[in-house]
Amino acid sequence: MLQYRLDLEQKEKETLDPRAMKAVDSEGRAMPEAPCDFRTDFQRDRDRIIHSKAFRRLMHKTQVFLAPEGDHYRTRLTHTLEVAQVARTIARILNYNEDLTEAIALGHDLGHTPFGHNGEDVLNELRRDAGGFRHNEQSIRIVERIETTATRIGLNLTEEVKDGILNHCGERKAKTLEGQIVKFSDRIAYINHDIDDAIRSGVITVRDLPAEDLEVLGHSHSVRINNLIRDLATASEGKDEITLSPAFGHALMHLRSFMFENVYKNDKVKREEDLNKVSVVIEALYHYFLQSPERLPELYREIAREEDVPTAVTDYVSGMTDRFAIKLYSDLFVPKSWSDH
Repeated sequence: MLQYRLDLEQKEKETLDPRAMKAVDSEGRAMPEAPCDFRTDFQRDRDRIIHSKAFRRLMHKTQVFLAPEGDHYRTRLTHTLEVAQVARTIARILNYNEDLTEAIALGHDLGHTPFGHNGEDVLNELRRDAGGFRHNEQSIRIVERIETTATRIGLNLTEEVKDGILNHCGERKAKTLEGQIVKFSDRIAYINHDIDDAIRSGVITVRDLPAEDLEVLGHSHSVRINNLIRDLATASEGKDEITLSPAFGHALMHLRSFMFENVYKNDKVKREEDLNKVSVVIEALYHYFLQSPERLPELYREIAREEDVPTAVTDYVSGMTDRFAIKLYSDLFVPKSWSDH
């Protein structure tokens, strides 16, 4: 079996683009461990992420629509899978490391809060004195500290996977081209699938979309995804960075601006009353456990002892799913005589 992994690593060296990150060239793990007999280190990282509790919780975390009515709206998990599909396709075209790309994509949103970016905004405000809260940094907290087994604290991922997860958003830039692919794939995926969900919900119609952007990117969901992948692969081929062509980059960012103005901030999507409820739930849970850290689960009590209580409470609250946060809030703060009616 050992020979199988060695053959995979040799194949990477012989067949991948010289710019690609090979498993044998990895900076390794913070805690050295014996390699797997039949998987490269990046394949092993991918599997650890998929089998983590944080990954499973993404199934019940908001993407854009708070408590949507309907089975076909994206969740944070389906978003993650779409990002991984786009990213792997691009990596394959460019002959970069698909396994590294997939591992980063599957782990990039592990640190997202309940209720999507609204929950992130609330925690960011609550933790302002400590530097704020950002989901990409919390994703690193999860893979380094919060995911535990009987024999290991954290997932002990390779440095390249952690770097890609940390640097998938904002002005950050991943060290590897595979990590840069995930950053673009995240944007390509969420802008287009959020358009799909917004049209399905009636928030916007196809006619509302900026015509000048559709002329560049395409007039349907699948065509836009296909064209963006083609353009990014063409513009990035043979280069030391991942990029879109100027025309496609401008159109995508303009379409993103349209989505922020007309969907992400739309009253129908983010009704003021719903946003207030998100704030009430998260703030109440945060302050409750801040005052009663002994009520935290054992893992988080341990973090409170090792670090501090606010960090432990942030770790606990940010890891909740939407429905768990709502149920816990109800159990703690809503009189039973009210909740029974």
